[in-house]
Amino acid sequence: MEIPPDTRLVALVGDPVAHSLSPRMQAAAFQARGLRWAYLALRVRSQDLREAVAGLRALGFAGANVTIPHKVAVCELVDELDPSARRCGAANTLVFDRGRRVVAFNTDVAGFARALAEHGVAAGGVNAVVLGAGGAARAACAALGQLGSRRVTVMARRPQAAEALCAQMRGEFPGTAFQALPFDPGALEAALRQAELVVNATPVGMHPHEQESPVPDAAWLRAGQVVFDMVYNPPRTRLVRMAEQAGARVVGGLSMLVHQGAAAFELWTGVEAPVEAMKQAVGLLPAEV
Repeated sequence: MEIPPDTRLVALVGDPVAHSLSPRMQAAAFQARGLRWAYLALRVRSQDLREAVAGLRALGFAGANVTIPHKVAVCELVDELDPSARRCGAANTLVFDRGRRVVAFNTDVAGFARALAEHGVAAGGVNAVVLGAGGAARAACAALGQLGSRRVTVMARRPQAAEALCAQMRGEFPGTAFQALPFDPGALEAALRQAELVVNATPVGMHPHEQESPVPDAAWLRAGQVVFDMVYNPPRTRLVRMAEQAGARVVGGLSMLVHQGAAAFELWTGVEAPVEAMKQAVGLLPAEV
């Protein structure tokens, strides 16, 4: 496919990127708005991230999305952190302005909150458990703090990362009690049984590892609980199926993908995002015939 010389370019930077639906979704959005833009998925190793960001700037890219495992590290490589990125210490969207400065944003926070609202879930006053301590977990914690959750328990295989995340969130959201707990079976079961909202902010269960789940046993979940799995490929992860088996309400990762992508689209283009076209592209709505 020929890309005309006047095409504006946007990239997805991560490792892996082959599973991503963002290229399909953003291509549909550009087409729906009649924009001559293109979106490229670029696999970038951690040791090459600095050179990749510099290269995108030098090549005149309009912006980029940043995904696993670079959302925290990229914050050290930009010229400016928007408050959305600074508050949670992670970024998923870069904007390269006309002066070639790189500004980092976090649209995952808004995407997470909008996904909850779309499913009729109120996070104010709830007791939440967030699994993971990376960039996605930071966005979830920031959103829960903004929404007024009563308590957020962060559980990760890296205890120091979980505690560092909680320490930052306590400073940003003093009205929410953030605590880090070890990711061992006993502590995990106890925390999940008490939680009203469970968030998987890890890549566990993502293609090609569809048979994995961060929760070992569906009996640890319960009816009336809300389970939010940020993994969107596959759309129905093993955790989602376990939550349904337990009678819990489910929020899948595709909703968050669309809403964070819509916010990024608007930052890059200055044009209102065609959310319905983006939902159709990822299978949340039937395609128009």
